[in-house]
Amino acid sequence: MARRSKRYANALAQIDRNRRYAVEEAVLLVKKLATAKFDETVELHARLGVDPRKGDQQVRGSVVLPHGLGGRARTVLVFAEGDKAREAEEAGADFVGGTDLVDKISGGWTDFDVAVAVPAMMRHVGKLGRVLGPQGKMPSPKAGTVTDDVAAAVQAYKAGKVEYRVDSGANVHGPVGKASFSAEKLTENINSFVESVRSAKPASARGIYLRRVSLTSSMGPGLRLDIS
Repeated sequence: MARRSKRYANALAQIDRNRRYAVEEAVLLVKKLATAKFDETVELHARLGVDPRKGDQQVRGSVVLPHGLGGRARTVLVFAEGDKAREAEEAGADFVGGTDLVDKISGGWTDFDVAVAVPAMMRHVGKLGRVLGPQGKMPSPKAGTVTDDVAAAVQAYKAGKVEYRVDSGANVHGPVGKASFSAEKLTENINSFVESVRSAKPASARGIYLRRVSLTSSMGPGLRLDIS
C-alpha cells in the first residue's frame, strides 16, 4: 500500500469518512485542507448506477461552470477552413487549421486542451481517433465539439466548459474550480456539475443513479457529499 504524506494523514484525520457532508460544509472543509504550495484544483467524482458495457447506458455530456475553472486558460484548437477558420480565430482559438493540423497531430503533437471541428472536417479528423481518443480530446457531436458554431464553442471552453463521460467503472470525474475560489463560487459550480450529470441519466438506467458523490482537492482526501 502506498505511503501517505504527513500532510495528507493530518487532513484525513479531520474528516469523517462515513459521513455525507452538505455541499456547503464540504466546500469549506476542502478549502481548509488544501494546504499544498500551489492552488489546488477542486474535483468532483461520482459513482453512477449504470452499466457502461451497455451502449444505451453511456453517460457523456458537458457543462459551462458559472464561475469557470480558474488557473491557466485552456488552449483550444479548431479544425476549420475559410470563413469558419476566421470565426474561430476571432473568437480566441489558439490553433486553427485544416489538413495541416491533422497531419501535425498524426505525427504526435497534442499540445492543446480541447479540439473543436466543423462537421465538414470530420472526414479528415476521424483518423485521429487513436491519438486523441485516449486523451479525451477527440471532437464529438454529443460533447458539442463538432459544430458549425465554432465561435460559440471556443468561447464556451475558454469560459470554463467541462466535458465528462462515464468510465469503465461507472464513474464520472470533473474539475469544478480552484481551492482559492470563494465558497459561494465553488458551491455554484458543484451544483451545476451535479445537475448536468443528473440530467444526462440514460432512460434505461434503473435504481439509484447518483450512488456516491465525493469532493476533493488535488492533494487532499475525498469527502462524501449529500446531494439529496
